[in-house]
Amino acid sequence: MSHEVTPRDFGCELDDEIFDKFHEECGVFGVFGHPNAAELTYFALVALQHRGQESAGIATVDGVKLYHHKGMGLVSDAIPKDTLPRLSKGHASIGHVRYSTTGVSQLINAQPLVFNFQRGNLALAHNGNLTNALQLHGFLERRGAIFQSTSDTEVMAHLIARAGNQEMEANIREALSIVKGAYAFVILTDDKMFAMRDPNGLRPMVLGKIGDAYCVASESCAFDTIGAELIRDVEPGEMLIISAEGVESTRFSSAGKQSLCTFEYIYFARPDSDIDGYNVHMVRKEFGRQLYREAPVEADVVIGVPDSSISSAIGYAEAAHLPYEIGLIKNRYIGRTFIQPSQELRAQGVKLKLSAVRKIVEGKRVIMIDDSIVRGTTSGRIVSMLRDAGATEVHVLIASPPVTHSCFYGIDTSSRDELIAANKTVPQIREYIGADSLSFLSEEGMMKAFGFDGSGDHGHCNACFTGRYPVEIHEEFTKSHFER
Repeated sequence: MSHEVTPRDFGCELDDEIFDKFHEECGVFGVFGHPNAAELTYFALVALQHRGQESAGIATVDGVKLYHHKGMGLVSDAIPKDTLPRLSKGHASIGHVRYSTTGVSQLINAQPLVFNFQRGNLALAHNGNLTNALQLHGFLERRGAIFQSTSDTEVMAHLIARAGNQEMEANIREALSIVKGAYAFVILTDDKMFAMRDPNGLRPMVLGKIGDAYCVASESCAFDTIGAELIRDVEPGEMLIISAEGVESTRFSSAGKQSLCTFEYIYFARPDSDIDGYNVHMVRKEFGRQLYREAPVEADVVIGVPDSSISSAIGYAEAAHLPYEIGLIKNRYIGRTFIQPSQELRAQGVKLKLSAVRKIVEGKRVIMIDDSIVRGTTSGRIVSMLRDAGATEVHVLIASPPVTHSCFYGIDTSSRDELIAANKTVPQIREYIGADSLSFLSEEGMMKAFGFDGSGDHGHCNACFTGRYPVEIHEEFTKSHFER
């Protein structure tokens, strides 16, 4: 969503400052042919809540009319339960959760985006970034298009509407032939649901079935929540057309270089999800085992920074034959809209979200596993917290390579000026965060977790580590990405 206001525009809010991480933009879900489509979508969105917390929405169709509701905040706030009876008139439904930003949050940017035009109703939900959205936006405006939101998703809707073919499939194909970037689209019309994944497979999407109904989602954990069966991943460049006749698989593009975002496994996805044939928890454990092979450390205990680092910490501890302990506790009741603290409290603000378990770390040489370092502020505060709790040594091990480049494919990242690994060496970062030692998992070691030996094509996008971008990035897009 290339035009959105981000934390960079207004300064980081509390949660972003304390948890110095990349943020996924959103999650999508769709189900066709189920009498409880809206309810299934609601609970699937709850399962995908980790992918976005700013807004949520649901759209349903009954074959004639489209019903929709969207709101700001978590799913439970954005879609009050008293709205579900109205949405439940439909047999097909799509839903969306969007990554939370600070500053001015706009309901009009919440999805699904809903349109009504000559050829019927259309609702559209999108995960990713269209890297040529600015050029297309200008092209469409010069030809009379009026945009209602600042989301690049709306570009897709205008392209579909302008295509002018009688069949919706042809209109979608024409639009897809023009857009570039990373995307997982779900489109709902009066009688069909369409699901598409970009030709490089940068963003994840899976197909499932519940009873006689078919469903799609950003992650398989949504299927577990609603009792659906995971069938398979949607292939890069594939379009699924789901209707009363079942599922038709067709291609709108030949598959490009397979480039699934590796950060899905490092941080974004839930550990119980399966993506492109790999279980996220098992991959993270292997990251930890490989990290031990590359960076063995003499210590007394291994801890992980909750939550996404826990699996890697367990893997490291198993490989090192060291005890894994819960050395950090996360306070789950301080939300993203928590009141801004005073400057004095902000300096130690990580304590609002995390606390050290003194009896675990006191007098111990501690290995602290984290999934990544972005700006470095969080790591330094946690190291200081562990020392205050009595740790005699703190060794920081990162279960991914140094993040040195920005992402333009649907992940909210800092500019290179803000990425500590783009501006400091590993010894300098170690000194900055105050650790006794610091090691990162190598790219080759990371790929070994997927069974690759480090040579040849591994089918993942590691651009944030290497600067090798699999899809063309227009210069004006990179400028607008940070100057909004």
